[in-house]
Amino acid sequence: MKISTKGRYGVRILLDLALHENETPRQIHDIAASQQISEKYISRLIIDLRRAKMIRSIRGAKGGYRIARNPAEVTLLDIVEVMEGPLSIVDCVRSPRTCNRSGNCPSRQIWDGLNTEIREAMRKITLQNIIDNCKLLNAEHGILDYCI
Repeated sequence: MKISTKGRYGVRILLDLALHENETPRQIHDIAASQQISEKYISRLIIDLRRAKMIRSIRGAKGGYRIARNPAEVTLLDIVEVMEGPLSIVDCVRSPRTCNRSGNCPSRQIWDGLNTEIREAMRKITLQNIIDNCKLLNAEHGILDYCI
């Protein structure tokens, strides 16, 4: 299992919006500059985040994007699954019908249990945890920029 740039950048976009929530709405070019991600790619990723109601768009000359949910209620699993789809370390865990051996496969149980543990670990990490960690790292190291 590998989380792609889509999943990682989704977290970074939400982190950026959360860290600037008390300011004017963030425009794509602001997010792109601070996160060093292309505006074109961010534009595509924002569509998924809006559909999932994790961010909202503000219209107008001073418009842009804001985080729509409380960061303490958004889990890492939520974000990754919005960006990448259901998390599964092997196909047969999510869809047993993809393998004709899944009914009597001794390792499927192992993959299923491991997949459950990974999902639970990701469910315990909230966007607020990531924000807090970012602020702590910035305070400890005097870093003014951030990324995860």
